[in-house]
Amino acid sequence: MSESKTDPKVADGSDSSKDVYENDFVPYVNKWGRRTNLLAVALSFGPAVALLTVFGILPPTQAVTGAFISVAATFGIFWLVEPLSYYPVLGIPGTYMAFLSGNISNLRLPCAAAAQESADVQTGTPQGSIISTIAIAASIVVNTTLLGIGAFALVSAFQALPALWQNALDSYLVPAVFGAIFAQFGRDYPKVAGVGFTLALAMTMLLELGFLNFLPGYPLYVVIIVSVFGTILIARWMWENGMVHPPDDS
Repeated sequence: MSESKTDPKVADGSDSSKDVYENDFVPYVNKWGRRTNLLAVALSFGPAVALLTVFGILPPTQAVTGAFISVAATFGIFWLVEPLSYYPVLGIPGTYMAFLSGNISNLRLPCAAAAQESADVQTGTPQGSIISTIAIAASIVVNTTLLGIGAFALVSAFQALPALWQNALDSYLVPAVFGAIFAQFGRDYPKVAGVGFTLALAMTMLLELGFLNFLPGYPLYVVIIVSVFGTILIARWMWENGMVHPPDDS
């Protein structure tokens, strides 16, 4: 029996396979991704609409405005940073699915990154996007199933753990996941990883020592902006000057 071989044109995402991805798959995903995400936005107002129409409860405008300002001041920076920083790994379909299902940083992103690593595909490519889509879809099915089981069985088990273990899981689970992702990509691009780590550490020290207190609110957003976009800009400069290369070329 002859060994089957993959057409290199298909393997590198060129010609017909790339045309199908860009001309058929991506427009279809954009059409339904926008519709489903806009529907989710509309449905998220359901409880508020029910309180207004059924029970006649309407909070004062000042309270709504104040609540929005408080939330925006704390989480507003993530509305910009997360889509931009997660997109290269998630891809177009994965971005729609991840932001619709939630649990991006602690579940969707690690699943997509691990699948791309196992499949040996590059992030930001059509192949990486397809692998990410499959991984995120699988994680949503598994996550939803386990959540249903966990809602009945695992909550009591978690509460039965010693307080020390509970605090450790609450405090260190998400940082541990991000640490694993950082190590995974840092292995391929150690210079960029060093830049990102240095920027994040320096900005965190400035925050902890009070040097950013002159900024309005709690200036964690400055740490995020400088760490994320600073790393992107420096990495781009390093790439243009031949200081970093794809893993296969290094």
